[in-house]
Amino acid sequence: MNRTETIEAVRVDGRGVWIDGSPRTLLCASLFYFRLPREQWRERLEQVRASGYTCVDVYLPWNFHESAPGRWSFEGRRDVAAFLDLAHETGLYVIARPGPYICSEWDGGALPAWLGLDAELRVRQNEPRYLERVTAWFDQVLPLLAERQYPANGPVVMVQLENELDFFDCADRAGYVGALRDAALGHGITVPLIACSGQGDLAGATGDVDGVVPACNFYPDDDSPDIEAEVRRYAGLVAERGVPLLITETNRRHRTLRRLLASGAKLIAPYLQSSGWNFGYTPSTGNWGRPGNFMSHGYDFGGYVTSTGARRPEYAEAQVLARVLDTWGAQLALAEPVLPNDRPACDFPTSSVSAALAFPEGGRLVAVPHLGAEPGTTVVGGVPVAVAPGSCPLMAMDVPLGAWGIDATLTLASADLVAAADGVLVFSSDVPVTVVLDGTQAEIPVSARVTVAGVAVVVLPAAEAARLRSVDADGTVRVTDAPRPPAESAPTAVTEVRRRFDAAPEEPAGRHTLPPTLESLGVYRGRGAYRATTDLTGVDELLLTGAADIVDLSVAGRTHPPIAGFGAARRIDVGDVTVSVAIEAVVEIWGHANFDDARLPALRMGALRGLGTLWKVRGTTDVSALWTVHGHWAGNPSPTRMLGGWSSTRVAEPVTYSRTVHSPTPSALHLRGVVEPLRVSVDGGAPETVHTENPWVLLSAGTHQVAVTLPHHPSGPGLRAELLTLEAVRNWSCAAQNDDLLSEFAARSGPAESVRLPLALKPGEEAWLDIDLPPSPDGYLVRLDATQVRVTGWAGGECVGRVWTGDRPTFSGGDPDTLWIPPGWPGLTLLAQGVEGRDAPGIRTLWLEVPTG
Repeated sequence: MNRTETIEAVRVDGRGVWIDGSPRTLLCASLFYFRLPREQWRERLEQVRASGYTCVDVYLPWNFHESAPGRWSFEGRRDVAAFLDLAHETGLYVIARPGPYICSEWDGGALPAWLGLDAELRVRQNEPRYLERVTAWFDQVLPLLAERQYPANGPVVMVQLENELDFFDCADRAGYVGALRDAALGHGITVPLIACSGQGDLAGATGDVDGVVPACNFYPDDDSPDIEAEVRRYAGLVAERGVPLLITETNRRHRTLRRLLASGAKLIAPYLQSSGWNFGYTPSTGNWGRPGNFMSHGYDFGGYVTSTGARRPEYAEAQVLARVLDTWGAQLALAEPVLPNDRPACDFPTSSVSAALAFPEGGRLVAVPHLGAEPGTTVVGGVPVAVAPGSCPLMAMDVPLGAWGIDATLTLASADLVAAADGVLVFSSDVPVTVVLDGTQAEIPVSARVTVAGVAVVVLPAAEAARLRSVDADGTVRVTDAPRPPAESAPTAVTEVRRRFDAAPEEPAGRHTLPPTLESLGVYRGRGAYRATTDLTGVDELLLTGAADIVDLSVAGRTHPPIAGFGAARRIDVGDVTVSVAIEAVVEIWGHANFDDARLPALRMGALRGLGTLWKVRGTTDVSALWTVHGHWAGNPSPTRMLGGWSSTRVAEPVTYSRTVHSPTPSALHLRGVVEPLRVSVDGGAPETVHTENPWVLLSAGTHQVAVTLPHHPSGPGLRAELLTLEAVRNWSCAAQNDDLLSEFAARSGPAESVRLPLALKPGEEAWLDIDLPPSPDGYLVRLDATQVRVTGWAGGECVGRVWTGDRPTFSGGDPDTLWIPPGWPGLTLLAQGVEGRDAPGIRTLWLEVPTG
């Protein structure tokens, strides 16, 4: 590859993005090969191209390709090279995002789980152990990208390093990003290197490293009037660095995308326009919604294509905007954001700051977002014009039309220009369009053709403009036929299944004094079992600490509700048990944290999974009193008060309370009533932050000086403190069931009996079910009519996903109640697990739906 030719082929500067020497405005859709069957890659890529978008951004998940240390795979659904080649054949550019961290609501943000087993390895840092592992990943993936850079052999026009590093507490940003940059250059990456900021900290995302272009991710409220003001500020900040405004992630609504365009964006990449699926054990657990929420099997945030490939109305909006970009071409790509001389006066809610683009050859494009729900009117250049609710027309003003062979100036057009030819202008609008040409003003109804100052002006409704095919030499406007709506089919009920007699095998994982992490047992995705026998005489409750992420616990045969506390301490009532009993815990990995959330231990980046430690609570003592007060005007001797009970006029100022606590065994200090985060220091050590999600501090045996510092909050609920003396449950027997073992078992046929639904299950009971699916070219959505059941499904030799019905944690993403079986993936096997809860576990019916696409 000739480095000079590649640099010339793709470059960025203060004016914009240049490809093959021409300025380009890029519309980019996220499309992830790892969330689709390989058989659908081409169809989805062609669907993006047909939307008018010219680019896709593609994460490359490290742990998808290195499923265990040193076990690499780039075959089948992991053949990213084939995916990139298909994108090239389809005519799409690609922005490749190899991480090493990607977020993407993916298991661990794509960082392999076993990295956390090395206590000295610090992820996402300029740290030798971590960078050594990153080097191994980059050695695998960067050559694939280098070979497919545009224009030599492929579509890659940019490579993103890391992802939203400004969300993470990186100690040496310049050193870390610099190391990634050097690795990329060393592997022959010559297209622009970019790094995106997630919360607007450009230096935090890039380390201000030379050769790394800062990009921005914006996720505003679509109805906010202040989008333009924020985006224009960042357009100015990156302009000072001599680069264009690249928006690498944003919302999916095209009204918002138009506002970003008019504010100066040269790359606009709404995140997840083309939805997909979280197969198997790949979803993350993270901080969407409440801390520790779960991602669903469906990965869909309302983009223009659903997870099953169906087009939403926003798809047509994409086609119209793409035609606007094509029509204005290089003028728009080089246009500069300006403030209009006269801000349009609107009788509807609109943006707080106007946005317009000045064309290099004269004239400008003015965005007028209508943020309301009723028809409205705005006055632009002294002319009142209609604006449809929910729209954002890009209105041309004072534009010479010589480029299209028209000897006239378009003084005003109140709608999107979607095509122009010799003597013909075509606009898209769902309300009448006002056009002023060389001083002649006309109002053109929708679906009409009117001659204005010798120019044929055609107004197409947006639905037709989305299907615009061509404008003939005689001015005839041609559109393609409207697509037929997909045929609806009634769901089919599954009334009979085959229940297997045998259970999935386990791999013995030894005996351990305390429960080890699943990753230390070689389980990076899947589940493991922990078993122990202990004497609970005199014990009324257990305390579970450090458990993650789904724990099904059984004590003396009694199944408890699932624990999904992600490391938060949980008290478990066992007061009715008085003898030596068997304890069993099955811990399932839903996914590793994709975001560094300090509120819960198991949501920290790199946190491991497993049972944690199970303690017998031997005693409980209230220690809310006898705390000495330090801070404010508390003098010597220090006052002795209740915890949080020092009155002061200095509201919100920090106050420190200290006292001595003693326990002959390990203990846990429980701070009840925590609202705002507070700091706890033990024996003068580094303070630990305690949150309302996990108001516990573990103490070793002995006497300790505990200091609690919190802002003075006289209106708060007050704090109570209790000390639990603990004894660890020891001598555990462990067994592993990683995802490979479970998938191999699911793919095997075994002895089974036919069972008619409904199927009742006991809490903790598991049933392996085989189901015959009739052939379908579109696959099936499997919807469960079930209560208190967790179901994992396999087809085609792969785990397709999981569904949890009944009492469950918060879910985000797509529909959490369905499994998708891709077409051509043979067989369907379900593992149904009864879950303790308000209702009795069971499956009433399974419904098969043919997805529309």
